[in-house]
Amino acid sequence: MSNGADTSLPARPRLAPGVRLHFDKARNDWVLLAPERIIEIEGPAQEILRRCDGSRTLDQVIDELAALYTAERAIIAADVTDMLAELVAKRLLV
Repeated sequence: MSNGADTSLPARPRLAPGVRLHFDKARNDWVLLAPERIIEIEGPAQEILRRCDGSRTLDQVIDELAALYTAERAIIAADVTDMLAELVAKRLLV
């Protein structure tokens, strides 16, 4: 969900230093760990974040997710870019 800020997305998105995707056994779910923060991951966000490893381009991430969910690429692209823009704004993604 874009807040209107002009946040450019990285060409090869990756989690910021000190941020990692982690399976929390106590919650039996994936969380994003950041300094002094634990962010619960819901729905397809885990699949998006797993692909933000710095080796894939943004287009590759979108293409993989469109194939995985057999969904229209434009819809996936909008959802992915909105989510990643929020993470960039929060300095969780570089």
